[in-house]
Amino acid sequence: MISNPTGRITQGQFSFLPELTDDEIALQVEYGLARKYAWSVEYTDDPHPRNTYWEMYGMPMFDLTDPAGVLMELKSCRQTFPRHYIRLVAFDSQRGIESIAMSFIVNRPPYEPGFMLDRMETDGRTMRYSIRSYAAVAPEGERYNDSK
Repeated sequence: MISNPTGRITQGQFSFLPELTDDEIALQVEYGLARKYAWSVEYTDDPHPRNTYWEMYGMPMFDLTDPAGVLMELKSCRQTFPRHYIRLVAFDSQRGIESIAMSFIVNRPPYEPGFMLDRMETDGRTMRYSIRSYAAVAPEGERYNDSK
């Protein structure tokens, strides 16, 4: 059984939906701004599920009131890193919450090789599992190219 027939990386909100258009992204940013969330743009070429700390593009945008500022930063990041995964992250800074409220991927490389599940049997027939990215075999900056 294939649980993810698209083969796409599924992290954050909207993972199983078709790619969001820039207008749909703007609506999500507007939703977050109405709730006083601070937005940031992050990117990586290693989207391993345990890699929760992606590189931040620019500074967090705490005082924005217009989604155009986030979209401008996103456009700049897409131009700089067109073959990377890029996500938008909304931080809720309300006292007592102070955590990520929204996170979703807004850019992907043209080819996503996916992950390999390594299974190892240990003492007492215990099974240990680990996940390896096929892309991480190549050095950073060379992981996604047009040859596939």
